[in-house]
Amino acid sequence: MRDRYSIVVGLLFLAVIVVATVSTIEGGGPGKTLGLDQLPPRWPLPEFAVPAAAGQLEGDANVAQDDCETSAIPCPEGSERTPACRIETPEAIRVCDFFGRPLVISFWFSKSGGCVAQQDLVERVSRRYRGRVGFLSLDIRDERDTVRDLIRQRGWKMPVGYDRDGAVGSLYGIGLCPTFAYVYPGGTLQSASIGELTASELGDRVDRLLAATAAAEGG
Repeated sequence: MRDRYSIVVGLLFLAVIVVATVSTIEGGGPGKTLGLDQLPPRWPLPEFAVPAAAGQLEGDANVAQDDCETSAIPCPEGSERTPACRIETPEAIRVCDFFGRPLVISFWFSKSGGCVAQQDLVERVSRRYRGRVGFLSLDIRDERDTVRDLIRQRGWKMPVGYDRDGAVGSLYGIGLCPTFAYVYPGGTLQSASIGELTASELGDRVDRLLAATAAAEGG
């Protein structure tokens, strides 16, 4: 786990990606971000903690990393913050809590066509893999009440996080919806996909994640 925290994270990195991500989400068109699908396998996922969308906790995401000293761009002086995965805030979702098993993260925002329906699909598929694979749905920059209403009306039981200011979306280079990250136990990237999937296609991606995990663990 220690090696995961050597990822390059700093204000310069964030500033560049924030501009790109906001441009795309607000209609800047494709090709404006790094894109998770362009990152190499075993890319270490940056830490984040966000409010549970259905809860009462308010505030922006915490994207402070665990080990600034090993970052190629160190954390700037005077901006110390409890790392995302060390907070103990009720109704906060910490991504590291999902790193004990394979994980699928679905990044989305309601401004893009079928992204809400895709979360219905993620909910259905997640039930098939309960106990074997974790699923996390992360809304980026929608109105909080809109997300709460969707969770209630559509009966989503999977964890849904709320990225109010887009900090997590920026950190991960999310510009198109939906974006899926398929993650090894321990928090490194196995693969990613961008665009709508059928239930069969998503299930196939999850099966490949499980097979890759078994192979990596020698099973």
